[in-house]
Amino acid sequence: MRVPEAEFTSYYGRPILKAPVWKWDIAAYLFTGGLAAGSSLLAAGGQVTGRPALRRAGRVTALTAVTASAVFLIHDLGRPARFHHMLRVAKPTSPMSVGTWILTAFGPAAGIAAIAEGAGLLPRHGPLGLARRVLPPVGHAAGLLAAATAPALATYTGVLLADTAVPSWHEAYPELPVVFAGSALASGAGVGLLAAPPAQAGPARRMAVAGAALELYGAHRVETRLGLLSEPYRLGRPGRLLRAGRLLTAAGVTGALLGRRSRTVGVLSGAALLAASVATRFGIFYGGVASARDPRYTVVPQRERVNARRAGTDLAAD
Repeated sequence: MRVPEAEFTSYYGRPILKAPVWKWDIAAYLFTGGLAAGSSLLAAGGQVTGRPALRRAGRVTALTAVTASAVFLIHDLGRPARFHHMLRVAKPTSPMSVGTWILTAFGPAAGIAAIAEGAGLLPRHGPLGLARRVLPPVGHAAGLLAAATAPALATYTGVLLADTAVPSWHEAYPELPVVFAGSALASGAGVGLLAAPPAQAGPARRMAVAGAALELYGAHRVETRLGLLSEPYRLGRPGRLLRAGRLLTAAGVTGALLGRRSRTVGVLSGAALLAASVATRFGIFYGGVASARDPRYTVVPQRERVNARRAGTDLAAD
């Protein structure tokens, strides 16, 4: 009689790792942070190249998104004071601490830049007239400061996830910042395509191409390079989300390039890029959660690493 195939189990069927307690609000936090970063880069591009529609849309979206990001983060922390407590120390070795300081630097700069867009609504004379004259140059400086902080804001969340013990996040530490950087650029491009007329949307189209290239490359690596740990990104809800993200990204960048003169195609392409960014962030989030819940994704790679070290030691001894 043949012995039945062994099935992988853990003690009492219990998970080896405690799955992240984070809920959908952290996945939304990942998206809105990237959207804020991409939008501020879009605004800086519009500012430097003299495209007011891009600048205005990017600044307003950056402030809205970073505000939503802070709300999602504070909601997860449970008490607003916990965010304040994070500012009492600065730990370069802690992605959470570094991320808190990045948000603290980015938020006011994005806020000042967005407020400066309302300078034209102020009266020309009196104290408010002075504010009308001062706000535009101050807003330009603040917009450039926000754009300088944006790459760190776009990528630190990838480092934060990879710094955990969650197997499919931890093993993807080279790829997650690349995926999140591309997603941020693509979402910022989506804002530009939605808000600006085709004549001003050139920088948004270029951002869409760069963001799509980074996002698709990183997502492909995450789904193929990690061996067994790529599996959670291909199966179930994470797999469906990441596949949808790829299709929407491809559709969005194709429409951005081929529909240069069509306002309707531009709007549809921008909406597709924004939806792709949401799907990608949520897919990465749920893929990591799934890998923490199944002990196989913790134990099997550990055994493979032990066997590889033993084989290397035996070869060295020979």
